[in-house]
Amino acid sequence: MVTAAQPLPLPRADRLRHLGPNWYACVMGTAVVGSAGVALPGPARGPHGVFAAVWALSLLLLLALLAARAAHWSRHRDQARAHLLDPATAPFYGCLAMALLAVGGGALTAGRELIGTRAAVALDTVLFTTGTAVGLGAAVAVPYLMAVRHLVEAAQATPVWLLPLVAPMVSAALGPLLVPHLPPGQPRETLLLACFALFGLSLLAVLLMLPLVFARLLTAGPLPLALTPTLFLVLGPLGQSTTAVALIADAAPGVVPAPYDRGLGVFAVLYGVPVMGFALLWLGLSTAHLVRARRRGMGFALTWWAFTFPVGTCVTGAAALARHTGLAVYDALAVGLYAVLVAAWLAAARGTVRGLLSGELLAAPRPAPVALPPATGRTTSGAVR
Repeated sequence: MVTAAQPLPLPRADRLRHLGPNWYACVMGTAVVGSAGVALPGPARGPHGVFAAVWALSLLLLLALLAARAAHWSRHRDQARAHLLDPATAPFYGCLAMALLAVGGGALTAGRELIGTRAAVALDTVLFTTGTAVGLGAAVAVPYLMAVRHLVEAAQATPVWLLPLVAPMVSAALGPLLVPHLPPGQPRETLLLACFALFGLSLLAVLLMLPLVFARLLTAGPLPLALTPTLFLVLGPLGQSTTAVALIADAAPGVVPAPYDRGLGVFAVLYGVPVMGFALLWLGLSTAHLVRARRRGMGFALTWWAFTFPVGTCVTGAAALARHTGLAVYDALAVGLYAVLVAAWLAAARGTVRGLLSGELLAAPRPAPVALPPATGRTTSGAVR
């Protein structure tokens, strides 16, 4: 088995040199714990203060990372440009947009009682606008760079490629929260239909990319051990799109004219039920790959945060279907997935804190060894069997 690359210690002045955009996944994964908790059915919902505290933690993490990334761009511009030109790192710029959106949306759900409605609306307005602009920019710029600068091959496809394409879907799911706070008439309808357009934009882009990821998985073998958790990223567009159509339908009455308001409610169920079914199928497939990877020695990496936000979107998607169908099975599904989300967040947070304290997560990685033991097999993708 190939051992993981060992980190190189960095001088104190260079601690931020290898701080990449993938760190925003910590913010997303933390924010969704609070937002998904608020979305749970009433009897299963815990104390609102706990969810508000988790949201406040995500806000602090966002502020800290924005400051650290600004320092990174200021002090290490060569490394920052290298991240943009690296096909394995550039897609994580979608995480910046989703972190802004997740914290902004969480202000109106989990954080409202903590900071007040007026402050929550103002904060969400700023973060939603900024996050949507960054997300749309990433959805165009990253695929463009992949085509003209990265020159990737199909065998290199991983679920990470989905990240910049999912960001507009997060906007589609969280934008409806702001609709009631706009003046009636054109402003509300414009925002709601813009969210529906963002839903379509992201969905069609994901449908173009997902076959590449699935084909690579079947034809080139399992992902490398450290990338195996990224299989859970596919749950993100599935759960988030289910949440988006449900929240758009919830906001539609009185905003869009009949019969479109009722039609959106019908669409929320007709779309959400089969998509959530596929999400459960992918969850089973990803879990099987994860068990295989753990048996082969998969250790902690920042990719473990892929267990959090995507699962959280499935929690909100299941809770939305429970509201629209009245079926208790979706309530139970939301509660079960939330338990998985909390366990995943605890594991990812624990590993991240330990990695920060030891300096491993901010250190420069050494190149992985080229030579393999004679008994080790390897696929054409480089994944260890």
